[in-house]
Amino acid sequence: MSEPGGSIFDGVGAVLGEVEELYKDVHRHPELSMQEQRTSAIAAERLEASGLDVTTGVGKTGVVGLLENGDGPTVMLRADMDALPVQELTDLEYSSTTDGVMHACGHDMHVAWLVGATAALAGAQKAWQGTLMAVFQPAEETAEGAQAMIDDGLFDRFPKPDVILGQHVMPAPAGSIGTRAGVITSAADSFEIRLFGRGAHGSMPEASIDPVVMAAATVLRLQTIVSREVAPAQSAVVTIGALQAGTKENVIPDEATIKLNVRTFDEGVRAHVLDSITRIVEAEAQASGAPRPPEITPLDQYQLVRNDPEAAGRVRAAFEAHFGEERVVDIPPISASEDFGAFGSEWQVPSVFWTVGGTDPDTYRQAKEAGRLSELPTNHNPRFAPVIHPTLETGVGTLLAAASSWLGGA
Repeated sequence: MSEPGGSIFDGVGAVLGEVEELYKDVHRHPELSMQEQRTSAIAAERLEASGLDVTTGVGKTGVVGLLENGDGPTVMLRADMDALPVQELTDLEYSSTTDGVMHACGHDMHVAWLVGATAALAGAQKAWQGTLMAVFQPAEETAEGAQAMIDDGLFDRFPKPDVILGQHVMPAPAGSIGTRAGVITSAADSFEIRLFGRGAHGSMPEASIDPVVMAAATVLRLQTIVSREVAPAQSAVVTIGALQAGTKENVIPDEATIKLNVRTFDEGVRAHVLDSITRIVEAEAQASGAPRPPEITPLDQYQLVRNDPEAAGRVRAAFEAHFGEERVVDIPPISASEDFGAFGSEWQVPSVFWTVGGTDPDTYRQAKEAGRLSELPTNHNPRFAPVIHPTLETGVGTLLAAASSWLGGA
């Protein structure tokens, strides 16, 4: 338990300067999924400097740090580390030095938050009891990282946590905190679809089975899944991200490729949408007289992230106690997806995920007043650049406040 006057927040101010420099450094040197060698080495070094027992190479580039501090619950704090294949356009003085790669989703901020929170907890061990488990996860962007760590023995090699906590920077006013009980991020399913035709000269279409027309009809028909097969009270997104066919204007190609992404918030809706995609793709191929059935290949999959209601209530109460009720807001389910949920669902322990705003509050307010919120750079945008303050200290503080719900020391 906390000593009189002691708090896990007491050392935050002392580590912020160093953590800010770490954030800028990680932003300058982004690494793609499963290539986070430099970032994971930095995380391991900082955990060791704080006195944690560190294991590297979990799930290839994952890092796990443990700090046992007496009897009490085990709390897992998670941050993802990977960047995106995006060319940065922010003009920040600490912009990416790697051509075509950028921390466009904010995982650099997540790394800094967790380093700062573990340093603060390590420096205030008289104020809390239990075991801290810090997990730096690779490859969230490709839905590989959480499962890779699990497959590499995460559940066998480390203590089972009593709760798993994580967070994400989002384009909301910096300093604000978004939370909810129940589903917080959507399930996501991505596929590549190959449609087969018969090529011919562009002047002799009668000799062809045109996969371009087949693909175009398929794309249009897929749009009717959401508009005509999903109830208005339900929610789903079907996005065609790529349609590729042919190389020359007067050559009808042999095949076309469609890549699509699906987002859903309900398992029944998800099953229906995925069945409908298969039905439509196969029917359009048959209607076109395709010489062979289409190939539908899964690319990646994210499960729903569900916040345990009781644990989410404890976390929200801790946020309100530390930051004030005005900074903690209820948010609707987010159509973005995360593999964070795999840890809690497969380990069968409660987990809580929340958001931290990263947009300059004045910029956000002005955009809202002008009805132009949709123009603000979002995650995955080449201009996405969270303001460092108060985003940095808020993210460190939310991890500490949430952890204190189990470890004490608030």
